[in-house]
Amino acid sequence: MRPTNPLRLIRPGERPPAPASRELPIEGQVLLIATFFLTVFGLIMVYSASSAHAMTNPAFNYDSLYFIKNGLLFTAAGVVLLVGLIFMPAAWIRKVALPVFGLSVLALIALAIPGVGLTINGATRWLPLGPVSIQPSEFAKLGILLVVAAILATRGRPPDTVRQLLFPIGALVAVVCGLIMLQPDLGTTLAICIMVFAVLIAAGARTVLLAQIVAAGLVLGAIAIWAAPYRRDRIFAFLDPWGQSQDGAYQVVQAMIAIGSGGIFGQGLGSSVQKVNFLPEAHTDMIFAVIGEELGLVGAVFTIGLFAAFAWAGFTIAVRATDPFQRLVAAGATALVAGQAVINLGAVMGILPLTGIPLPLISHGSSSRVVVLILVGLLVAISREPQIAPARPRRARSDADGEAAAPSLRRRRRAPVEA
Repeated sequence: MRPTNPLRLIRPGERPPAPASRELPIEGQVLLIATFFLTVFGLIMVYSASSAHAMTNPAFNYDSLYFIKNGLLFTAAGVVLLVGLIFMPAAWIRKVALPVFGLSVLALIALAIPGVGLTINGATRWLPLGPVSIQPSEFAKLGILLVVAAILATRGRPPDTVRQLLFPIGALVAVVCGLIMLQPDLGTTLAICIMVFAVLIAAGARTVLLAQIVAAGLVLGAIAIWAAPYRRDRIFAFLDPWGQSQDGAYQVVQAMIAIGSGGIFGQGLGSSVQKVNFLPEAHTDMIFAVIGEELGLVGAVFTIGLFAAFAWAGFTIAVRATDPFQRLVAAGATALVAGQAVINLGAVMGILPLTGIPLPLISHGSSSRVVVLILVGLLVAISREPQIAPARPRRARSDADGEAAAPSLRRRRRAPVEA
């Protein structure tokens, strides 16, 4: 095999070779650090928020470690996938887009079959697989992200009209969101729409088209809210929480009481009062209220700061990515995690209506934790790609061009020495 000459000059139009080793840039390091602290901090807070509830509930075998055991199991699975993705070429991501999307849609269809899914609190969102259960809608987020990014990258340009948007991107999103709404789960549907919207922005969609999407989303959202009485109650609770504390706003009011009682430094880790029979879903959707009560303003700012660092790192990776598909995936993945964090934090603090969206990597949620760690693996893999702009294709030269270029080449030759 002929050795490669490292001093070989690169011809015009030729792409420089990629470096043998891919270094992790600063944004990738920040992303991993933020993910590490969010994951560890989340496991600690899940145990703190759930132990009292689990040890008094026969459904969890009176085991105070029930939720932390589950969290550690799925965290380990997510970390294995994260590490595997980091050391895998980012070009491989595009190859699994269609299989991931197809499997997630099949799982959503399975949930729609009576008797197959697991129903909790009136919602059929979990698919039992032996001793564990998964939430297919979480994996559908990953599937729709990869497919939409692949379609836009293949086209090479964003959709210009509503018709171009509807086929096939709009149709695929409608199928996934329709299956999710059957569960029902408006929060996950909202998260998917935010993610796809961010991908369209990153693809360069026109402002007029984006405005039309927002208008259509507001209309459809209003219809979905009005169609379900419990969703209407959430809106009324958001508008006047203290006037309806014994009805739909009970959860929001208890969360506000928890955060307010924390002060600056909190009551101490594990010392929350609201989590014991007062605050519903303390270890899932409302875990930020427990953080505020036990760790105070310091803990709340620490949590928000970690998500801010995550968002900065993710969007920086998206901006610096040169491959169109990878750039869209990075933008969508970051928008998904950051968007869910903003919606959850806003709902717990009473700034936004409740949607049931968990706090990524903090709330208890097996499938959500695994998917977010997968997204982190994709982001880090993209950040490690060589940031080299693709070379322009060489223009076919005419005979005249060749004749014009010939003297230039001859001038570079050294003149022969006359005797």
